[in-house]
Amino acid sequence: MGAVHIRGVSKSYPIYDRPSDRLKELLTGNRRSYHRDYWALRDVSIEIPKGTTFGLVGENGSGKSTLLQLIAGILPPTQGTVAVEGRVSALLELGSGFNPEFSGRDNVFLNGAILGLSNREIERLYPAIASFAEIGEFINQPVKTYSSGMVVRLAFAVAITVEPDILLVDEALAVGDIYFRQRCMRKIHELHRKGITIIFVSHSASDVKSLAQTVAWLDQGRLLECGDPDDVIAHYLAFMVNKDSQYRKQSSAAAAIETGTSSPRVTAPEIADRIPNIDFRYGTREAEILGIAILNESGEEIGMLPQKAPVTVRISVRALAPVSMPIVGFMMRNHLGLELAGTNTALEDIQLPSFNAGDVYTVDFHLELPELYPAHFSFTPAISNGTLEAFEVCDLIENAITLQAEKGRVVYGYLHFPCKVRVNAVAKTQVSVAQKA
Repeated sequence: MGAVHIRGVSKSYPIYDRPSDRLKELLTGNRRSYHRDYWALRDVSIEIPKGTTFGLVGENGSGKSTLLQLIAGILPPTQGTVAVEGRVSALLELGSGFNPEFSGRDNVFLNGAILGLSNREIERLYPAIASFAEIGEFINQPVKTYSSGMVVRLAFAVAITVEPDILLVDEALAVGDIYFRQRCMRKIHELHRKGITIIFVSHSASDVKSLAQTVAWLDQGRLLECGDPDDVIAHYLAFMVNKDSQYRKQSSAAAAIETGTSSPRVTAPEIADRIPNIDFRYGTREAEILGIAILNESGEEIGMLPQKAPVTVRISVRALAPVSMPIVGFMMRNHLGLELAGTNTALEDIQLPSFNAGDVYTVDFHLELPELYPAHFSFTPAISNGTLEAFEVCDLIENAITLQAEKGRVVYGYLHFPCKVRVNAVAKTQVSVAQKA
């Protein structure tokens, strides 16, 4: 059963070169057009099932916020239809729906009334809203005196507490502190378990992957892809990396690398030459991953991740063109696709030499594994060119190898930190003697 039905939706805005053109068009009764149309959305069709957490990703200006405003009923579509089943609560632009001159309490009642709640219902919900917002006496002060974080706290508290059937969240949590963001994430998971439909917009790929069951990717107002979060996010990130790479190439004024004198090729003595799996692969291919292997202390490939033991992540790469500032690394993900840990040569303060075309290098990362939850863990190797702050991906292979962690002791969460426990106490007999003295 669907909660939101978006069928062939397009949305355009008239763009006028001068303010007077709007008046001219009004006076001529639209007999002559003085504007040009900007299409924020073009022929978008999406079905969002009831109880689903649905993610939206895309560049700034891709139409994500416009689509949420159409779902919320703030804007009408130019073409197509949007049908929504149930009460919608929206957390859109920062402070939208709040009157800055009203106090926080007054705005709570105002927003509740807009959503169709009676004063009695809002009075019943108000303590929960104030408790979740945690802004203290500021709730009785005008909203114009709030910081951006306080506005988000109150807006989110209202949005989740008014018992919506559909919750819209548009990148609003980006300005919140880490404590409040964690509370919000837990609350979103709780609402999902209650069967509330959630439509979530974020530029944080990890947030979208951890929350959404389905993700849609919008680009320049068009729906490019909709489906499994891992696949859609991987394709979206690859697109953004390639776009950044093209920009860097166009804007870079670096001198071309001299190739007049040939230097001998470098070849590593030990090479990992097998890639067990390729979920998705992208990059400029100035260099490529030849293989990845997980080894034990004896240098043998392993089929399961041991508990509390040293392992080596071996990655072999080959340069197909000169790479001036190579960085080799990997990302480790758990069975839910969440990024658990990762590192690279630059992060470990290892400066690799410049690669010439044909060079082959092997990089070994020696790890001391903690106790892991007995699930599957995947490794995504990559080689890039640049620095930690500015780089372009040469080759990245999503989930190139996946291993099951061995079963050990009970692990709470995803891993158990190495821990030493010390208990400080005073014996009762010593206390008694001290009291008598």
